[in-house]
Amino acid sequence: MTNKELADLIYPNVSSDVSIYEKKYPERNLKEGAIVTRFAPSPTGFVHMGSLCTAFVSQFVATNSDGVFFLRIEDTDGKRSVENGITGIIKDLNDFEIKIDEGALSETESIGNYGPYIQSDRKEIYESFAKKLIEEGLAYPCFCTAQELDMMREKQEHKKTRIGYYGNWAKCRNLTNEERCEKIKNGEKFILRLKSPGNFERKVILNDLVRGKIEMPENDIDVVLIKSDGLPLYHFAHVIDDHLMRTTHVLRGEEWISSYPIHSQLFSILKFKEPKYGHLGVVMKIDENGGKRKLSKRKDPEAAVSYYHEKGIPIDAVKLYLLTIANSNFEAWLDCNINTPINQFKFDFKKMSESGTLFDVEKLLNISKNYISRLKAVEVYDNLVKYTEEYDKEFNNLIKQYKDYTINILNIEREQKKPRKDYASYSDIKNHIWYMYDEIFNEIKRDYQFQKINNLNEIKSILELYLDKYYSDTDDKELWFDKMKSMCDELGYANNMKDYKENPDNFKGNITDITTVIRVALTTKSITPDLYEIIKLLGKERLKKRFDLIGVE
Repeated sequence: MTNKELADLIYPNVSSDVSIYEKKYPERNLKEGAIVTRFAPSPTGFVHMGSLCTAFVSQFVATNSDGVFFLRIEDTDGKRSVENGITGIIKDLNDFEIKIDEGALSETESIGNYGPYIQSDRKEIYESFAKKLIEEGLAYPCFCTAQELDMMREKQEHKKTRIGYYGNWAKCRNLTNEERCEKIKNGEKFILRLKSPGNFERKVILNDLVRGKIEMPENDIDVVLIKSDGLPLYHFAHVIDDHLMRTTHVLRGEEWISSYPIHSQLFSILKFKEPKYGHLGVVMKIDENGGKRKLSKRKDPEAAVSYYHEKGIPIDAVKLYLLTIANSNFEAWLDCNINTPINQFKFDFKKMSESGTLFDVEKLLNISKNYISRLKAVEVYDNLVKYTEEYDKEFNNLIKQYKDYTINILNIEREQKKPRKDYASYSDIKNHIWYMYDEIFNEIKRDYQFQKINNLNEIKSILELYLDKYYSDTDDKELWFDKMKSMCDELGYANNMKDYKENPDNFKGNITDITTVIRVALTTKSITPDLYEIIKLLGKERLKKRFDLIGVE
């Protein structure tokens, strides 16, 4: 029985003329140097932050080279797929504005000419290439049961030899085609294996984009190409897909480095041009004991991309952070190009960490503070409205009722050389400005901490004097401050810190103590943005109402 007859027995309705796919998926018409990358997740749950980083970097380098970034869903392992897994992946990418040029748009829709972009829809393609390999004597059916494979593995462990289906351990490798035919006709279940031409004593070299030259033994394992359900394993499927989709650069986790000899061998056997590979270090975090461990879907809420939406951390701030951890020179570039679009940054694979990336939430929040501080107040307002529409409907109604007023609050100490950096996320803002709204201020239990001045009569005297004699809604900031100093003189407080430090016994306190009383009376807080701006926004009538509350509770 010939190899072709065996191939026809296994795939009677499949053509082995794979040239039709070469014509259907031609070389892309792109400029020289254009990069074609992909994000190829399995629909097994939410997108992990490490995967999001890979997707973002892949999209970034493709877009910046006028190339193509596409989404391919690798769903051939049905046991691991979850309900709505594809929808969840697409939503996570859309939520972070990681836009695809091609690929799956939903469970049933896609965009692009190199699909289908869901692997389970490409079964016919894999079968054609599998049939061709059988005809060439480079693939064969394997009838070993799970129990037989377990026994083989136990013997290998006992003998302390390499684990795997290779050489003399490859029981079905040397069956005759007649024997294979008989087993198939008898209904024995089988999988399809590669008949590896490799030699473990020889070396294969990976010129990794990130890690440089890596030398490994050549593959001699007869790896599984097609499972008993007719669908391919990752090794076989991704090689065919990356070739036909004309992928130029594959970015993936470092756990795939050991699989490179298999993939390189498959590219060679199938006579495909091999793409460039970049293996990215794992995303890690510092654990409670001070050690490093892999960021965990199960243990770490920040591993899920939904975490950043729930916290209201701006998408663009997360992207800035991802570039910071992806390229060691990005942070310095950003410091020098603060107002330059990030797509002007020249990504360098050699600037990626080989040993893994430490995910630091505090650093992300610091980047987010800087980012939000640079936005216009109206931009912060619009983003806050969007955030609170989903996560705080009551506050959303309030800020929409007082739109201009809220924008003015958000603008306090914003349009200046060094703007305030109070907000690390949109979920932070309410905690910083709630006291500016009477609807909240009058309903909560207020805790006044006046700091140094604690005598209630003294506090009331300060507040009454300020309102009756020194308040004016027409004062500019300089005049307001001059009046505060005059009030200090009248009440026996030092109107500047220098005099107070030189002769503290000569004064009841200093100007800071006076302004703290007013600040706390208006906000309950001893630290706030500019007091003059707060007073100006509240106005005299609201000041009086709040001053009258002191001592009532």
